[in-house]
Amino acid sequence: QVQLVESGGGLVQAGGSLRLSCAASGRTFSSSTMGWFRQAPGKERDFVALSTWSGISTYYADSVKGRFTISRDNAKNTVYLQMNSLKPEDTAVYYCAVDLAGRWRSSPSNFAYWGQGTQVTVSS
Repeated sequence: QVQLVESGGGLVQAGGSLRLSCAASGRTFSSSTMGWFRQAPGKERDFVALSTWSGISTYYADSVKGRFTISRDNAKNTVYLQMNSLKPEDTAVYYCAVDLAGRWRSSPSNFAYWGQGTQVTVSS
């Protein structure tokens, strides 16, 4: 049973930073694609970042490129999202997800396993 547990959300002022963590367990993830997504109230769940489990390939939404970095610690089975220069429009619930098939697609529908989400609020 795949389990993903996010942590690290909180309240931060605009221009600040947060690091989200996603601890994965229950399967071997070496061939997986990991993703971060976010959902603001009343909006659809949007793609934020992708990474292969190896970390060799990454991909970002245009809205976060240059500000967010996805990384992983294989020894800890944990994926991170470092968020810098945060803006009020980054406010959302952030979710990590895994596609065990390792497809390189940013649509949420490709991801079968999801964490519970962590709230990020950026004040102006």
